[in-house]
Amino acid sequence: MQQIEKIIPEGTVMSDLQLPRRGLIKGAGLALLASAAGQAAASQSAAAADETASEIWSSEYWAKKGDVPLWMFRKRLGAPKPGGPSRPVVFFVHGSSVTSRVFDLTVPGKGEYSVMNEFARYGFDCWTMDHENYGKSGRTSGNSDIASGVEDLKAAVEVVARETGRTRFHFVGESSGALRAGAYGMAAPEHIDRLVFAAFTYKGEDSPTLKKRAEQLDYYRSHNLRKRDRDMIRSIATRDKPGTSDPAVIEALADVELKFGDQIPTGTYLDMTANLPVVLPEKVLAPVLLVRGEYDGIAAVPDLEEFFNKLPNGDRQFAILPGTAHSVVLAINRQLFWHVTRSFLTMPTPIAT
Repeated sequence: MQQIEKIIPEGTVMSDLQLPRRGLIKGAGLALLASAAGQAAASQSAAAADETASEIWSSEYWAKKGDVPLWMFRKRLGAPKPGGPSRPVVFFVHGSSVTSRVFDLTVPGKGEYSVMNEFARYGFDCWTMDHENYGKSGRTSGNSDIASGVEDLKAAVEVVARETGRTRFHFVGESSGALRAGAYGMAAPEHIDRLVFAAFTYKGEDSPTLKKRAEQLDYYRSHNLRKRDRDMIRSIATRDKPGTSDPAVIEALADVELKFGDQIPTGTYLDMTANLPVVLPEKVLAPVLLVRGEYDGIAAVPDLEEFFNKLPNGDRQFAILPGTAHSVVLAINRQLFWHVTRSFLTMPTPIAT
């Protein structure tokens, strides 16, 4: 009270201190407008952040295997930010006759055919690569066999670990890509979280496709490259069960693949016809999901059952997809592959073991 008496001159009445009503209302209105504007700006900023986080971000990287440059590609929701939380990594490994484009194919009017887009929306940090002598990666005089693919993955994992801060990753391989992933899993179990082997083969017994392929064994032994034209790419979808893949999708795949030429390495064909098994189940310690298309001409059911029964980890599953052949990634029923893979990769950690 003493301080107020010092500030207010003697004789001043309260009416002299009151603001005019219009000024008071105006001031209040400006304050409300400022508050509303601030809230709107904050909402717009949050909405923009949410929209950015919901957009699929992509980037290219390069790994080095000695002097060989290896092209890598990444997709996830929103760009990674320094100090931001990491996301579970899934690394897609391509097969013998295609590049990593098989995992990120765009086919206008046919729905989603990019498994990388789909799994990015599920919350995964998705990676893939072109192996030596494939796609954008370096060309050498080698035949890019399974052992070479393992070395490719070792180089790639260094990049993924650096960029994500993680040390353990999921791997999803299709066809000989499953063999590459499995062989890498034997060589570097400390970097494996879960493994998905699609269109995998163990010993190759009772496989009509491999029996036919073995007729060219002498050629594979004496040549490091083989012919891969449009008809060959089409055969991936037609040799087992026509109608399980959309022909327009395979044509789109051929369009992007043939930009890299009509020659492809023979190494994985040689391994699959002369050197099986290259993945030993007893040495695969991580959880494994085996995925087989109902009509797959390479992965016979008894062959996979033998492999499955020898896996040491009790956390394992074997799924057969109806109406699907060798290519599960580009099948009409590809959503079945997405479902079983997503379910397996997001399994809760077992409490009782």
